[in-house]
Amino acid sequence: MESTEKLTDTNAILAYLYETFPLCFIAEGETKPLKIGLFQDLAERLADDSKVSKTQLRIALRRYTSSWRYLKCVKAGAHRIDLDGNSCGELEQEHVDHAQATLKESQEKAKAKRIAKAGKTSAPSAKAKKAVKNPVARRPKAAPSAKPVKEKVAEVALTPAVLTELKKNQRVNVKLGKAPVAGVILDIKKEDVQVQLDSGLTIKVKAEYIML
Repeated sequence: MESTEKLTDTNAILAYLYETFPLCFIAEGETKPLKIGLFQDLAERLADDSKVSKTQLRIALRRYTSSWRYLKCVKAGAHRIDLDGNSCGELEQEHVDHAQATLKESQEKAKAKRIAKAGKTSAPSAKAKKAVKNPVARRPKAAPSAKPVKEKVAEVALTPAVLTELKKNQRVNVKLGKAPVAGVILDIKKEDVQVQLDSGLTIKVKAEYIML
């Protein structure tokens, strides 16, 4: 009975070949070298089977014969087989050499890919490398310190003023907080001295806070 379900997946086609030709296509374990021209025999045998196309058969056959499992079986002394598992003669040395060279090349490529993948996942990023090389590169710059200015003001030699010696429009320093602030005397009433600071602010302080 002819099957109408078309197979397109290569793995599904290989599974079909394992089932249909178990003496030729071996699903597990050691395989056997295939007869030269086996594709033509395969195409003729499955000519009335619409389940697989010649194109898909060719792809599946190429997958089977390029696998490491198959290439390892192509060795000196081995015999080729047909679709029914019958021997078709011993392998020629040039075919053995070609298969072993192909196997070696394929294994080396696979190893190189594994190494490259491992290196990619473990190697630090370029950004991280830059940070390690210059750990202070990304540190924010410290804001200029205001200490030198304060120290300079503190170093000016000032002496406490005497109330009787103060007069209007006189330049003085008013002790506010840690550092004195410059200003001009506007008025003097008894012990209170009214001073206009250079900042524009007008304050009233005792004479003991006035410095000269």
